[in-house]
Amino acid sequence: MTSEVVDQDLGSARIRRVALGGVTAFVIFVACAGVTACSQLLIARLVGADTYGVYAYVTAWITILAYFSALGFDIALLRFLPAYQTKGAWGLARGVIRYTEQRALAVGILVILAGTSIILVWSRHFTPELRNTFLIGFVLVPVWALLWIRCAIVRGFGGVVLALAPDKIARDGLLLILVVLAHFGLSRHTDAPLVMMATLVGSTVALGLVSLAIRRLRPDVITHSPPEYAASIWCHTAVPLVVITAAEALLNRTGVVLLGWFGETKDAGIYSLAFNISFLVVLPRAAINTLFAPTISSLFTRNDRATLQALVTKSASWTLCAAGCIALALAVLAEPILTWFGKDFANGVLALRILLVGQVIAASYGSQLYVMTMTEHERSAAALLILSAAVNVVASMFFISILGLTGAAIATTIALIIWNIAMALFISRHLRLLPGIFGMFGSRLRRSLAPRL
Repeated sequence: MTSEVVDQDLGSARIRRVALGGVTAFVIFVACAGVTACSQLLIARLVGADTYGVYAYVTAWITILAYFSALGFDIALLRFLPAYQTKGAWGLARGVIRYTEQRALAVGILVILAGTSIILVWSRHFTPELRNTFLIGFVLVPVWALLWIRCAIVRGFGGVVLALAPDKIARDGLLLILVVLAHFGLSRHTDAPLVMMATLVGSTVALGLVSLAIRRLRPDVITHSPPEYAASIWCHTAVPLVVITAAEALLNRTGVVLLGWFGETKDAGIYSLAFNISFLVVLPRAAINTLFAPTISSLFTRNDRATLQALVTKSASWTLCAAGCIALALAVLAEPILTWFGKDFANGVLALRILLVGQVIAASYGSQLYVMTMTEHERSAAALLILSAAVNVVASMFFISILGLTGAAIATTIALIIWNIAMALFISRHLRLLPGIFGMFGSRLRRSLAPRL
């Protein structure tokens, strides 16, 4: 058997592994997303558009701040921990864990102090409900940052399910239970501060559970090894990653933030609900990414471009088919789905359909962000993402002033498409790969692009 045949068999095995692993991960993601979606959707129905709008607006800010506080280490740990375990560098493994947690906690505490000071100084510009929701929400920043970092540690030790379950099922499940109990057990109206308090309780419990998972999975040799530090390497890797995570969070939540900033918290809640529903289209891609990312890194290191191209193309075709089916069903049922939450939410039907179009187009390009970050182009990925987030901010300010929440959906869709086109051009030029489903057209498309490449 020739080496070429062996390489082809290995490449096919890798693609099958990603496919089978992606199906398994998809089932887990669906279960987790089901709990998350149910918690957000039922909360929206129980508290109404106005209260949900305040909660969604504050949550958008808190999410962005928490990603910033994690400093990109929630992604960087997925690189470092497996590498250190493979090399037997147990001191570095313990050191990177301690280093990342201490830095994230310190930044999170600074965010609490700065955010609380701003709210108290400018309290006259906030309603009591919005002010109190922010004050509770700021406490969530270090909790979420540590939660995501410890989930990454668990994943680095091989516990994918043990990482997903606390962050999604336990956190959002407990949130839903607490809100339902408060809504039916209290005589007063369930307001946004109460929902945010339930979120804080659920997140704290999830942090405790994932901490127990670390103790269960962590090799004893790490515990007994003196910590070693390679701070310059860790920070050099984490800087573009924190930019990517924070910019991606801003890209996804610009509409909610700006609608709330303009005083339209009710529209912010409606748009947030529509965006959360449209994000179900991303589930297939998120599931594939659990094995897609490390496989890309391995193939790139081996310079196996043929298998890498096949993997990029096939994974994009899988996610596009699944995303198209989900989006079509949601588009057809958009009006009954949104009106189920209350008549006010019917104003988000057009926004939901616009967002679905954008997500399907993005699915056709595949997981381009992972292709770039796993092939040592994370700084270019960060630059393109910052540019797209800036486009979203400018476009949102323009379209929201004209069309309200529908304008926010248009702006986000435009930015999403621009971002994917920019990444596609970069991947074609610098990695010599046909991005997304374009690889299905094979050599003919490559020949047409050759003069430009």
